Amino acid sequence: MFDYRSAALEVLKTEITALEQLDQYLNQDFVKACELILANKDGKVVVMGIGKSGHVGNKIAATLASTGSSAFFVHPGEAAHGDLGMIKPGDIVLAISNSGESDEILSLFPVLKRLNIKIISMTGKPQSNMAKLSDIHLQITVPKEACPLELAPTSSTTATLVMGDALAVSIMQARGFTAEDFALSHPGGALGRKLLLKLSDIMHSGADLPLVTPNTVVRDALLEVSQKGLGMTAVVDDHQQLVGIFTDGDLRRILDKRIDIHSALIGEVMTVNPTIATPNMLAAQGLNLMQDKSINGLILCDNGKVVGALNMHDLLKAGVV
Repeated sequence: MFDYRSAALEVLKTEITALEQLDQYLNQDFVKACELILANKDGKVVVMGIGKSGHVGNKIAATLASTGSSAFFVHPGEAAHGDLGMIKPGDIVLAISNSGESDEILSLFPVLKRLNIKIISMTGKPQSNMAKLSDIHLQITVPKEACPLELAPTSSTTATLVMGDALAVSIMQARGFTAEDFALSHPGGALGRKLLLKLSDIMHSGADLPLVTPNTVVRDALLEVSQKGLGMTAVVDDHQQLVGIFTDGDLRRILDKRIDIHSALIGEVMTVNPTIATPNMLAAQGLNLMQDKSINGLILCDNGKVVGALNMHDLLKAGVV
């Protein structure tokens, strides 16, 4: 039986070796490429590549775009048949080819030069035509491919991808790109929801807000808890200022003590000084607070006045958990 595991381990070893040698190419040319892209406030980074380099280029363009650099991928074959019009003076072209001799890309260089577009090439051959004709060259030479036939691009595509990540992340850090900036470009994803959603966006308020006063009989407070469906109710004074909270957990405790729910007042059995949050708190922060305090619900206050409430189910529905 063929030893699949040994073959796979050999691939990992070969590609790890290739990556370990990649740091020698993080030289002054790499710094220049970062500075060129960072200084390009109005233009875009147009990534090009053919074959496997094109697939990797697509990912590099996506990483640049999601980390604050305006970027997109253009297939060089399509560029030669009209898509070149997407590239404007002031843009930067990032051309990727392991051999550095891709005809489809080299055929575009004269037009790009005429438009005065800066070209950064990423190749494994520093003496190639692409490397020589580019304004900046990023070397990605690997000792050997992980493919035993030395035919399928393997180590070289991994090195290209990692160099692209190094470029994107270095520029992102120099730009001061924040988690909130990242979320703004990913509003539909789970990360965007966690980083942008505030408690005010999902809280229950108005008529849906469970409220009772300290003089409310426990039995009546339980009706409020049941009707509002949050497993708790805020206890407020005449000015809507929070004085306590009553939860399902409090109910279990008073039942254990055999307190008469038909005569006891909520002010006598409520939890005082409960954990609270503010409406402008991020939903992710609210989740962390609830987990730290081992509670299932939160009362939201603005200057002591109760303005909202939510429970763990609301966070689940919003996709924060």
